[in-house]
Amino acid sequence: MDRTISLFSAEASGPGLGDLAGLLCCHGQITGFGRTAARLSVVVDEPWRAHVLAREFRCRGADAQVAKAECGHPQVRTSFRVDLLPLALRWLRTGCAGPAEDDSGKEVPDGFRLSGAMLRMWALAGGRPGTQGYLLGVDPLAPNMHERLVEALTPLGVTAKLTGPKAEVPAVKVTGKRRLEALLELIGEPPPGAEAAWPGAEPRPVSHPEAAPSTA
Repeated sequence: MDRTISLFSAEASGPGLGDLAGLLCCHGQITGFGRTAARLSVVVDEPWRAHVLAREFRCRGADAQVAKAECGHPQVRTSFRVDLLPLALRWLRTGCAGPAEDDSGKEVPDGFRLSGAMLRMWALAGGRPGTQGYLLGVDPLAPNMHERLVEALTPLGVTAKLTGPKAEVPAVKVTGKRRLEALLELIGEPPPGAEAAWPGAEPRPVSHPEAAPSTA
């Protein structure tokens, strides 16, 4: 397989706060504090994901803490930060400060372009091998986003589809050797401990956390 770095791959540019939008593609949540600051959080199913993501936050200048969410799963959460406000303003619906009862309050921004770095964050938070292909988890509380995220993958050469209604959890599914190779090129090599959750690994049962809001 040719691992030449593409213009869109995670290694193509230095880390930036905008990469954290990949967490909002899955079940990550961003909560605004008025129009002055925002907090980003994500609940994950395994401790290694939380610790790897915390390092990714810190590499981007956003310190994050690992704690236990109310559901019992690990959670990565920032403090309220001014520099995360642009992310909140782009991804939260007008007038919505955070998760609501019926949905998460998120929407895919107009003109959104997915990058390899965002895709890597998505895989670290909610990616796993499936029985046929690779699954990128999506937010069950934001069904309005699912089709648009599938569309966002297409320009990267990763044609995908949504899992059917019988799936245990909703996800974007990538199948086929070429598409999986393109996905792997985009997200780069797995960090230590993530090998079993990366494209090409054998599928295994997981306890997927339900999308949960951050607690103030």
